[in-house]
Amino acid sequence: MAETSSIRIAAMTFRLHAPLAHSLKEKRMIVKSLLTKLRNTFHVSAAEIDEQDTHQIIVIGIAAVVPHQAMADSLMEQISLFVEENCEAEILEETRDLR
Repeated sequence: MAETSSIRIAAMTFRLHAPLAHSLKEKRMIVKSLLTKLRNTFHVSAAEIDEQDTHQIIVIGIAAVVPHQAMADSLMEQISLFVEENCEAEILEETRDLR
């Protein structure tokens, strides 16, 4: 019987502050842009997961299937740097989880 490799799920949550968003419409534009960039660049699942009705707080969740710990660590580090460099919002909190 062949040895099966374990599949891991890398999950991240970002809590962001967008001081330039003065309306929910402006916030949605920032969120949509960031989610599209994340999906296209890293081929991950990404969505706004909380604070949808708060116009300056953005909470997004990101998940990806990875084959091993090293790839998960590398991917999460790349995503963290990408969010920092490509978002019009400041990172207030970042969480990482590997399951």
